[in-house]
Amino acid sequence: MNDKVIVTNLSALKKKYGSGFSAVKKAIDRLIAADKLRSIKTKLVALDNAAAMKKLKAPAVKKAADPKQNKRAIDGVFKALAPEYVMILGSTDIIPHQDMKNPVFDGINDADEFAYGDLPYACEAAYSRNAADFIGPTRVVGRLPDITGANDPAYLVGLLDTAVNAKSLARSDYRGFLGISAKVWEKSTRLSLEKLFGSGKDVRLSPKEGPNWNVEMLARRTHFVNCHGAPADPNFYGQSRSNFPTAHSAELLAGKIREGAVAAVECCYGAELYDPSLIDSNQSGICNTYLANKAYGYLGSTTIAYGPAEGNGAADLICRFFLRRVLSGASTGRAALEARQEFATHATELDPVDLKTLAQFNMLGDPSIHPVAAETPHRAIAPTRGGKAASSPALSSAIDRASRRQQLASRGLWIAQHQPVARRADGAEAIETATKARPKAARGVTAKATPADRNTIKKLISDAGLESTTTQSYEVAPKASSMPKELRTLAAAKSLPSVRIHVVLGKRAESEPAPREAAPEGLVRGVAIITREVNGKIVSYREMLVK
Repeated sequence: MNDKVIVTNLSALKKKYGSGFSAVKKAIDRLIAADKLRSIKTKLVALDNAAAMKKLKAPAVKKAADPKQNKRAIDGVFKALAPEYVMILGSTDIIPHQDMKNPVFDGINDADEFAYGDLPYACEAAYSRNAADFIGPTRVVGRLPDITGANDPAYLVGLLDTAVNAKSLARSDYRGFLGISAKVWEKSTRLSLEKLFGSGKDVRLSPKEGPNWNVEMLARRTHFVNCHGAPADPNFYGQSRSNFPTAHSAELLAGKIREGAVAAVECCYGAELYDPSLIDSNQSGICNTYLANKAYGYLGSTTIAYGPAEGNGAADLICRFFLRRVLSGASTGRAALEARQEFATHATELDPVDLKTLAQFNMLGDPSIHPVAAETPHRAIAPTRGGKAASSPALSSAIDRASRRQQLASRGLWIAQHQPVARRADGAEAIETATKARPKAARGVTAKATPADRNTIKKLISDAGLESTTTQSYEVAPKASSMPKELRTLAAAKSLPSVRIHVVLGKRAESEPAPREAAPEGLVRGVAIITREVNGKIVSYREMLVK
């Protein structure tokens, strides 16, 4: 049995690093040896090695960039070895993210055609581009990325050595936090921090604070960031009306992030693994920079993310769930799995913004690291007179871990089969427009809003001051065939209502003064209004802002 499997594409790594690959291989061997001392049996699996994959009865990857081949290969490895941790080694030029279609793509306000992520690698479902197929993750998965497009192995070797030397710390070592928020999300961020730490008073707002955070703040091991982000950009941005100052910068973090730090980042593109050679500064993204400075875990989004100005939703929730699990003693990988499962069941049904959120957030780092030492109600048996312990603490820990994995797998399978999801029938885009311009994404309508609904939606658009809007409509139709007989009987007796979701995407039409610091290129200022229709009448809505 293998507790942990490191999956990678050795041919791609060798091509990327040339003679420097030997340093990477030695670092992998050091991690396998260090894991053994932690009573974790770790195995390296090369997804491109046809002979090795044949022994596992798994298909080998012939084309490194092919998401489908990588998904099938990792599924085969998991089926053969049933590891408790899967660590993807390398950036997206070694093993790609999966290319799930963005459920709220409209070609105008949300231009992300895909919600790229590692979620499908954590799920039993076969390869698909439909994010709704991956709502029930069962596996503990994390990615230890190198730098996309790089040829110097030093960065990846450094990350592997961080994992080699990782040690669990006391809960008190993570009590202090750095909470950074765009002013527009002040109330939301304060609520998140209050739920995590008991108080949201010590939140740093941009504007006026940042990005030159003092050493003491950056040395706090728990970081929660709720700001704007942009593609291929090493900065995060604050916001107050039309003012977008830099709030957090990768260029200012070197040597200041404390070893063992854990970050949950809500920003758009907060975990985008871009090639730094594509930008003038040649600066790696903030996610890569945190890991370079020996952070143990980093949760972030690959694409445009959403969250409310008040209350918690979407990005707020999955980030908060992740940090809470880490602080309670879970490994970073298990914390990500439990956060995904909790997020998938936090609402009566998953709407399209929820689906995108679930698809786009990834955990970067070695998934087997426990930043916080877990408390246990059991005490070790004292050694006998012969000097031998009556039982091994490592054995007890392994049994507990295996039991947790079974419970998490069962829960994930239940979610996949039973959690209601807003879907587009027959794969159509289901887009209606409230403007004359029809987005290129439109390919037909599956669940049109009624005339009464359209009037309600128009009023919401007017009240929010939105322009260039599109409206997408979805049906919520749980599969009764997947329910146990008892639940089908109960559902029939309860006469479950008909539910549809309508999502309005647009931009706020505002007359504002000239900005002191304009939004950077690529930063999206969007609004999503998600309405819930029950039995033919819109009964509620929520408003989300683009991060």
